[in-house]
Amino acid sequence: MRKLVVPALCLCLLSTSVAAQSGTDPNADPSAGQSQSTGADAATDALETVPERIRVVAQRPGPGMWKVSKGEHVLWVFGTYGPLPKDIQWRSTQVETVIRNSQEYLQPPQASARPGFFRSITLLPSMIGMRKNPDGAGLRDVMPATDYARWTELKAKYLPDNDDVERERPIFAAEVLTRAARQQAGLVGNDVVAKRTLELVKQNKLKQTSSTFELPMDNARAVLKNFKKSTIGDAACLAQTMATLESDIAAASARANAWAKGDLDEIRKLDFASREEACFGALMNSAAFDAEPEFRNMMARAHAKWIASAEKALDANPSTFAMLSMKDILDPKGIIAQLAAKGYRVEQPD
Repeated sequence: MRKLVVPALCLCLLSTSVAAQSGTDPNADPSAGQSQSTGADAATDALETVPERIRVVAQRPGPGMWKVSKGEHVLWVFGTYGPLPKDIQWRSTQVETVIRNSQEYLQPPQASARPGFFRSITLLPSMIGMRKNPDGAGLRDVMPATDYARWTELKAKYLPDNDDVERERPIFAAEVLTRAARQQAGLVGNDVVAKRTLELVKQNKLKQTSSTFELPMDNARAVLKNFKKSTIGDAACLAQTMATLESDIAAASARANAWAKGDLDEIRKLDFASREEACFGALMNSAAFDAEPEFRNMMARAHAKWIASAEKALDANPSTFAMLSMKDILDPKGIIAQLAAKGYRVEQPD
């Protein structure tokens, strides 16, 4: 049985950085790391000018790795980004070499809710209707008229046959709209990168260390009840999503190639925060989680757990490999910045 994930964690679907932290797709193409023809670079450049359908067929290494040092011991951090064109072919000889010579792999930080099989069954009735607006309201009822007019235009373009989305909360409607627009443009998550990396980790028999923060489930029923009846102020989430959706899709080729080519100057220009703050922040600051305030700082707790694992690995191993989202790496208050503040030497890739 799949893990039951409470509403807070459903929002992980909304963020491209949280995208950047997506797991492995078991159905991903196992040939993703194989070489392409010598004319692939020219084909890539030509296709990048067509935003309607984005493809990157050349083999790409992604960015170089951040190096965190304590004496002679090194933690190598590879930065992930998504969404990427579904045809991208990724291979990094640097990553392969580091994994081959490392002793441990630190999994990306995440939060998870696992109530257990029998507890899950008792929670199922509480989860019914979780995605719907309270009191049977539709998007027309909870959005400003101008925003709803824009929604109608985008729905006709990307979701013409999905009428059920009209009854969903704006925060979930934003996720459905974004996913449909990305699919139409040929964009997917970063599963190709995650799958290949995990294959290498297993092949080289690295110790795998999880930094998953397990959310407390004692008050799960109250959390679900509060969420279903709360007005969480998420209309701004859908408004922000619509405001940037098509410009984001149009710029997706440049963004994906900035990552694929390791162009740090371009990568630093990417906007990781605005939409996530509008969507995730609206929920975390609402009354929906009054029954379990620990949910509000779940990612901070996961980050703290990852940093503790990193420090332990730096003490124990000559070489450790890790993957983090580019957002977590570049955030001036993020994970890498916190390690630097603790006195570790941090070197960014050339």
